[in-house]
Amino acid sequence: MKKQAFLIGVLFVLISEIIMLIVFAVQTPDFSQDTVAVNEVVQSVTKDFNALEQHKNTTVLDYVVLGENYNLLYKTKSGLSESVNAAIAHRDTILDITIEGNAVGKVIIYNDGTQTLQSHKQTAITVLSVAIVISIGICIGYAVYIHLTVIRPFRKLKGFAERISDGNLDIPLEMDKQNLFGAFTESFDIMRSELKKARIAEAKAQQSKKELVAKLSHDIKTPIASIKAVSEVGLAVADSEKDKANYTQIIGKADQINTLVTNLFTATLEELQQLTVSPVNIESKQVKAMLENSDYLHKATIPDIPECLIYADSLRLQQVFDNIFANSYKYAKTEITVTAYKDDNNIVISMEDYGCGVRAEELTVLKEKFKRGSNANNTEGAGLGLYISDYFMKEMHGELHIENGKHGLKVTVILALSVGV
Repeated sequence: MKKQAFLIGVLFVLISEIIMLIVFAVQTPDFSQDTVAVNEVVQSVTKDFNALEQHKNTTVLDYVVLGENYNLLYKTKSGLSESVNAAIAHRDTILDITIEGNAVGKVIIYNDGTQTLQSHKQTAITVLSVAIVISIGICIGYAVYIHLTVIRPFRKLKGFAERISDGNLDIPLEMDKQNLFGAFTESFDIMRSELKKARIAEAKAQQSKKELVAKLSHDIKTPIASIKAVSEVGLAVADSEKDKANYTQIIGKADQINTLVTNLFTATLEELQQLTVSPVNIESKQVKAMLENSDYLHKATIPDIPECLIYADSLRLQQVFDNIFANSYKYAKTEITVTAYKDDNNIVISMEDYGCGVRAEELTVLKEKFKRGSNANNTEGAGLGLYISDYFMKEMHGELHIENGKHGLKVTVILALSVGV
């Protein structure tokens, strides 16, 4: 609809300009003098020639009356030609004043053709200027429209793609189904939703694998422990050195199997180390932009961050804030209060929602892998966000604290200041 309005507006201005061009092209200004008015001037001047001081101009024309010796006798206004030569140069009308057949003077009627032409030019300039301004206004409006409906959505898609590539699938893509790319952006959010489902399914599979390994390790350790216990008894009562050596070898192999099973269990947690964190010195003002970027429902008031240099990885710190805001909006579904201050060695940023929080005994396990509060039973999730965020903060020499605040769950991020700040 906006596109049609723009095209109609441009077409209207274009047609108007063409019409005006045709009008000014075919129109010939009338520079001829009004003969009736000219005759009236001659007759009135002739009548009053001997008493011009009492003469009054009864026409719309301006004129000058010269005597027989070309001396000035009368003029209607200043700025008129007062000599025959000047009148000829200006293309004024010069007529003789005759009384009883004798020429007694001349009347020079001012030629206003130049003013008429100037008036036409001014009118043309004004009309074309207005048309140009309208055209520029329409183009600027359409440029703004293109920016809002095309360029800005594509920029959002860029940030959205970066988040997807970083594995953040909780924050939906803002879209306007009424604009040109509404359906296009919606398909990307559908992709995010499907990827999130796949990620949750993968997490469940990982959890199942962990439980299977734990069960197998328990099942294997139980008979191994029995074998080791019996072997230790046999070693204690054995008489021959050969029997003692056999029992000692059995005990050693049992310990070896137990170690292998323990390593198998802990190996399921080692994939986290594949997430690299590369902290550098960055300006703290970037943190505010990260918080605003994470606040995808715009329910939080982001305060100014004290100016300083912090030691952090911008990408991983953005993921930390994304996880915190996404969890709050997913489980509490309320506004978020954000506070920030600087102490001697850190920047402390707290985010508190207005939900019911979690039970006190659950606070200590929220940062563990695949652990979630009891309030998350009916909400999809993998229980990895705070676990990964805590790992990132430790790698950046910072801290992540979780507690029940005055109104709801409160998560505090402590960022280390750069050395020397």
